[in-house]
Amino acid sequence: MDFTPLVRKISAEQVILNLPGWSINFIKSFPRIVDARLAPNCTAIGVTMDEGIPTRFNGVEQDQPFIMIGNNGAAYNAVERVERQFALIVFTPQIEGRGWPEAGPNFRIFETSAPAQRRLRTLVAEILAVACRFSEAELADAAPGMRESLVGSIDAAFADVVPARWASRANSVRQFKTFQAVREALSANIAGPIYSRDLARQLGVSVRTIHDAVLRYRGMSLHRYLRLRRLWLVRQRLRAGTHSVKAAALALGFWHLGDFSHSYRVQFGETPSETLARARSA
Repeated sequence: MDFTPLVRKISAEQVILNLPGWSINFIKSFPRIVDARLAPNCTAIGVTMDEGIPTRFNGVEQDQPFIMIGNNGAAYNAVERVERQFALIVFTPQIEGRGWPEAGPNFRIFETSAPAQRRLRTLVAEILAVACRFSEAELADAAPGMRESLVGSIDAAFADVVPARWASRANSVRQFKTFQAVREALSANIAGPIYSRDLARQLGVSVRTIHDAVLRYRGMSLHRYLRLRRLWLVRQRLRAGTHSVKAAALALGFWHLGDFSHSYRVQFGETPSETLARARSA
């Protein structure tokens, strides 16, 4: 998973229950841009654990609770502008033969009925709560039953899917592949100048397609996204304490150091030198 924060202060909570053949990862996240890819030979089920909070998932902005599925290396991206709560249930090896939707290169997302969504959420919360009270031996005994309950609840959620136009748009494979190609090309040259015409020629698409893809999957312009991403990458270098402010800025394409310092302070609430000094004193 790779992310770019949208806020100055990162604050998150994570609870992981890891058992043979399956796991639950419960996350309270912060506003951020997320790119994630599933490992091979597993199935992941994601479920929102909150209500009515907008998220841009695979290029579609919506505020409905949802369930998502990915198999065998599938990827997704999201723009979370506010704090979110969600759970990711991962089965290894991947689940087959239960009639669940097939995911391709991208995770697929579905709106299920409110009762089915609530049952799955409640079950996830109950399993995490009970697991904290069990001894290691008790948890080992309970794990198969917990897994079967989860699989049955996921069966019910997919059996009760509500047709939704926004979900169909988010599941588009062609547009997702186009954006992934754009993202990979940007990442490969993140520190250098990005010219839309050259990038379009490299990818064999139009300039309009590139700008539309970034706007759809990032919720912002190409220029704004690149600046935000570069600032975050500079911050990571400074927090490692191994680069000078000037070296870190130049390495990510910031040649006007005064403008860079101002943008950095606006984005993160401190100067680059303050970030570096704190890293080196830790």
